Amino acid sequence: MEILGIQIGKPEPTNAKSGLTGHFKKPVPSVQITDQGLVGDTICDKKHHGGVDQAVYIFGEPDRLWWEATLKRPTPPGFFGENLLISDLCSAKLNLGDIFEIGETLLQITSPRIPCATYAAHIGSGQAIKQFYAAERPGAYARVLRAGSVTTGMAVRHQPFDGPKITIIDNMRAYLDGFSDADFLCKALQTPAHYKLHAEARQRLGLPL
Repeated sequence: MEILGIQIGKPEPTNAKSGLTGHFKKPVPSVQITDQGLVGDTICDKKHHGGVDQAVYIFGEPDRLWWEATLKRPTPPGFFGENLLISDLCSAKLNLGDIFEIGETLLQITSPRIPCATYAAHIGSGQAIKQFYAAERPGAYARVLRAGSVTTGMAVRHQPFDGPKITIIDNMRAYLDGFSDADFLCKALQTPAHYKLHAEARQRLGLPL
């Protein structure tokens, strides 16, 4: 696998309630990645986006091409708000805790992307969010385990998580089901998942927060 595109966003108007968004990302040849994400990438809605556990949004080229055919419109790099576009990556196969090594940079998968009102406004369809869930090609958020510089064309090495396996699709389905499966929640606590999933699991299982 390799980096096909690096994208960062600046504040732009949106029809969504937030008013401003950094969703509309544009390509750059290289970037520095820190624990807060890509340097120069603007996060407008910090309640729902950004932070150390979703510092980088990763998308796969096969998923992008599938969406392009499904939506019947161009989906250039950055269309889905992704920071990194990676060749030969089908996001549905990723597990929480998987690691991507890109040069000196280490990224760890924490959660699927959950579509928001800004995404729906961007697509321009009342069915956009429902369609996004049904497709199960969401891309994934990652935390930064080791900061570094990334350039388009760099090789990407995938290191599968060696603990309990929870795919990002398992995570998405559990979210849609209201996190009602105790077995899933117990398993999630054994992975380096997003802190919000850990908090949800501990609360629902009656464990100390």
